[in-house]
Amino acid sequence: MNVQNLMAELERKHPGESEYLQAVREVLESIEEVYNQHPEFEKAKIVERIVEPDRIFTFRVTWVDDKGEVQTNLGYRVQFNSAIGPYKGGLRFHKAVNPSMLKFLGFEQTFKNALTTLPMGGAKGGSDFDPVGKSDAEIMRFCQAFMTELWNNIGVDTDVPAGDVGVGGREIGFLNGMYQKLARKYHTGVLTGKGMTWGGSILRPEATGFGALYFVQHMLQMAGKKLEGATVAISGFGNVAWGAAKKATELGAKVIAISGPDGVIYNPNGMTDEKIDYMLELRASNRNIVAPFAEKFKDATFTPGKKAWSIKCDIALPCAFQNELNGDDAAELLKNGTWCCAEVSNMGCTPEAIHAFQKAGILFAPGKAVNAGGVATSGLEMTQNCMHLSWSGKEVDERLHTIMASIHEACVEFGKQPNGYIDYVKGANIAGFMKVARAMLEQGII
Repeated sequence: MNVQNLMAELERKHPGESEYLQAVREVLESIEEVYNQHPEFEKAKIVERIVEPDRIFTFRVTWVDDKGEVQTNLGYRVQFNSAIGPYKGGLRFHKAVNPSMLKFLGFEQTFKNALTTLPMGGAKGGSDFDPVGKSDAEIMRFCQAFMTELWNNIGVDTDVPAGDVGVGGREIGFLNGMYQKLARKYHTGVLTGKGMTWGGSILRPEATGFGALYFVQHMLQMAGKKLEGATVAISGFGNVAWGAAKKATELGAKVIAISGPDGVIYNPNGMTDEKIDYMLELRASNRNIVAPFAEKFKDATFTPGKKAWSIKCDIALPCAFQNELNGDDAAELLKNGTWCCAEVSNMGCTPEAIHAFQKAGILFAPGKAVNAGGVATSGLEMTQNCMHLSWSGKEVDERLHTIMASIHEACVEFGKQPNGYIDYVKGANIAGFMKVARAMLEQGII
């Protein structure tokens, strides 16, 4: 395999799809050496096949707003790879959603799901619908219109969507209600992230953030460091950031920053239960601003136009969006003494930021490993649904701990360098890729 030749061909076939091409390049550069040790992969053209999605559904979503005006959005479902199980991946509702973004997310999801050890393939979907400022009734009508177009291409053993940016428990409820009406199938396993009264799993809302902190714990333990007493800066204030803030606080760290599109909150005294609960209120307001946090809690201050990375911290946790932490942000963090960065968002750091962290020798781990606890717990939700039972919070948490520990072990196994530094990016990419590649090889050319 020659990465440059492959990327040149992909750029010719998919011009302008920057997020997708960035994600593919990162994985190919990580696996090149190992891949070339397996001539059977080259003969079966595994890489050429694995970088292209199995199929993409694109559809129009027409709905009526509260003023009675007709609105039209685009909806998508990218079914990327099903070599190790049915398609699994979230739905994202955000004005920036496009095919490139969803292909990158579906590609990443394929390897992330492989890392969980659960039998799930990779997928992603969503729409350029912008939930900001929309009423509950408008969100319901949009979700119903979206599912009207999608329902026939998903199913318990086919493709199981979940939530993502802009899609939380409320949206999953509206989507599931419409699916059941259209399909006349009442198995609760066709979507994950459901409400507790109709098939949801205990700890699923918290799982992405909780799993991320469990992974970070393993990183720190191996490096001889502790989470207790460390200061943490978190970007975002939605479901993922909330889970991360909650678990970091429980484990003895001090969360001193959260952020939104409008600016950053400096929270020097750390989080309380009331502050953590208020993060959910902010997300549910559909205003997409974080400034009211400082109005409610007088020990916090708001600075407009600044990122979380402007706050001096020990640990940086990107929890919002792809490429949200760039080279300049990395330089600022390093200057301020940050010694750990873990992507909780998908591809949260630009390549320049990752290279800066690795060059400085600080702890860094990629989203496909760090945030896999979310989809892992979705997989556990699917298992409970298929068994028609519900596990206790203790059972789910124990399984989540086990999964995150196994992901960390796989990253260390494939990422340990001769000088002792653990390249978690390389480790995660190789571990996930090898599982999917072997499954593809054993199932023939299809």
